[in-house]
Amino acid sequence: MARWLAHALAAQQSRHHRAFEQATRDPERAQLAVLRSLLRDHADTAFGRDHHFATVGSAADYARRVPIRDYEAIRPYVSRITAGEPRVLTSDAPLMFAATSGTTGEPKLVPVTEGSARATAALMRLWTFYALRDHPDMLDHDILTIVSPAVEGVAPGGLPYGAMTGLTYQRLPWLMRRRHALPYAVTLIRDHETRYAVALRLALARSISSVGTANPSTLLRLADTAGRRGADLVRAIHDGTLGFDDVEPVPHAGVTARELRSTLDAAAHADPTRAAFLDGVIERRGQLRLGDCWPALSLIGCWLGGNAGVQAGHLDAHFAPGVARRDLGLAASEGRLTVPVEDGSAAGVLAVHTTFFEFIAEGEIDDPAPRPFLAHELEDGRRYYVIVTGPNGLYRYDLNDVVEVRGVHHRAPKVAFVRKGRDMLSITGEKLHLNHVVHAVQAAERATGLAVWQFRLISAVEQARYDLLLELTREADTRRRLGEFATAFDRALGSVNVEYASKRRSGRLGSPRLCVMRRGWAERVCRDDFARGRRDAQHKWSALRPEWDAVSCADVVERVDDVERTVSVS
Repeated sequence: MARWLAHALAAQQSRHHRAFEQATRDPERAQLAVLRSLLRDHADTAFGRDHHFATVGSAADYARRVPIRDYEAIRPYVSRITAGEPRVLTSDAPLMFAATSGTTGEPKLVPVTEGSARATAALMRLWTFYALRDHPDMLDHDILTIVSPAVEGVAPGGLPYGAMTGLTYQRLPWLMRRRHALPYAVTLIRDHETRYAVALRLALARSISSVGTANPSTLLRLADTAGRRGADLVRAIHDGTLGFDDVEPVPHAGVTARELRSTLDAAAHADPTRAAFLDGVIERRGQLRLGDCWPALSLIGCWLGGNAGVQAGHLDAHFAPGVARRDLGLAASEGRLTVPVEDGSAAGVLAVHTTFFEFIAEGEIDDPAPRPFLAHELEDGRRYYVIVTGPNGLYRYDLNDVVEVRGVHHRAPKVAFVRKGRDMLSITGEKLHLNHVVHAVQAAERATGLAVWQFRLISAVEQARYDLLLELTREADTRRRLGEFATAFDRALGSVNVEYASKRRSGRLGSPRLCVMRRGWAERVCRDDFARGRRDAQHKWSALRPEWDAVSCADVVERVDDVERTVSVS
């Protein structure tokens, strides 16, 4: 049955696969075709008329007519859509908005049209095509996928907004839907702790052969829940109960609490045999370990690049080395942009057949008139900011993502997410970048043997110093070891940032203060973010922050000041 399903999905996706492979053999031609198609289709829109799409003849002409812009430059057009004006950014009417956090505190609403939704779904199926090629057993059992609700609210004018992951999940072909371990109703549980616990209770009752969830921290939370609540979850599986009394839906879920509970109860079957197997895991391990609960698991799909890659490394404690990992691709509310075709790499092939790409060299992003590079002009090993034009009405849109080119697929570049752009703190002009801080934390780990679970650097401007917040994997054996970590961090920052070294030597910058955080601090910060409206599946940890938050202030257990003033001059 499972292999038949794999063959059916491969046949269903063959047309998209051929189009993708053909485009990657001549990306310059494919990109020009995509640009011309988008300009033609949306010429008779407010944006198209404002920028004379009908007379644009080339990529260079397009770049001259349309300036690079961020979301705040798009927001006035979106406001016209929410006010009811037709044909503003796209010729086809949006069916919803994809919502994500904005730079001003007001959320970004990215239009989703029928065409852009189909393109996103097709790229996800293309990911599955290549994953099945390398892991034909990934559908032998059930699939665990955790997404966010497709509808999280209603924008002015009546259009819903929510998560593309939820919409894509809802539109899965029936062949795939029947293999999913979790009903969509799990996504609609309001309380995050309850949502993870219910998801795990239902997933533990199934044999899982593949997992797909963008943020690896989601799996780490499931693993933590298994360790803390394993016995209760196994008992619920034995008895056929959900195991939780209070299950409230998210706002705009479209279901009552009673209806949600009824759907979830229907998915919770009694299975004494499965419960006995899980009890055996607890007996051997002392607690539920996810890898042992799902011995048929062959593939985990999650982000492997940027800060998420650090979290993905923590999965080693919960899953066997033989379980392959494949990046899910460069994807955001603004679109799905790459198709990873191999395991163990954060790089994916640019979707040159669906989106028009331009790139700005990393070091030139702040130039008044930076040169845009096209997909076929990228150089291996170099880093670029990504500028996209897509079927959702974003034109020369700056994603503020930095990617690194890592080889090619045929002739199309493979790019890996490195970091969000412009991740920088500066107190006296030293311009500390996230890359500098990551390097310094890793150097201090090597120098002291202390292992960091999560960190955050905060600029204490009034004291002219930085506060380094650390949640350690294990408690430090001595205060002296903490001082050595802070000193090594300080020295490593100076080795990669000459301005930092200069300002430390001159006394314009004080020594960094190390703050040891209570165990579970990073999780509590995330939960606080969720309570204030951030979606868990979309959440990205902020390693650099301009100020303290209330949760962090309450979680400091020890401070180490007066780091030795020894910074590198090299």
